[in-house]
Amino acid sequence: MAITKSIEIAKIEVVNTWSIQVATDTVVKEDDTEIGRSRHRHVLKPYSGSTKDSDDKWTHTDTDISAEATEVQAVANAIWTDTIKSAYKTWAEAQ
Repeated sequence: MAITKSIEIAKIEVVNTWSIQVATDTVVKEDDTEIGRSRHRHVLKPYSGSTKDSDDKWTHTDTDISAEATEVQAVANAIWTDTIKSAYKTWAEAQ
């Protein structure tokens, strides 16, 4: 009786131009028969933080995608162009 657990990417969606929504499934199997599955979602944006200092200068911290699956990294690298990043900065600074 072998119990295994794996994580599978169920869906990668681009939402609102720059947001990437990732759905992953954790699958538990006993002797190759699935006995459990749970879904987790998270959203990635081009910058993990945007802050304004006391001199009214903005700092935008790039989102670290190195721990993401290669498929997610490929999508992020494809859609987060300089134009999209600039649009996100403008949006974040207007909030």
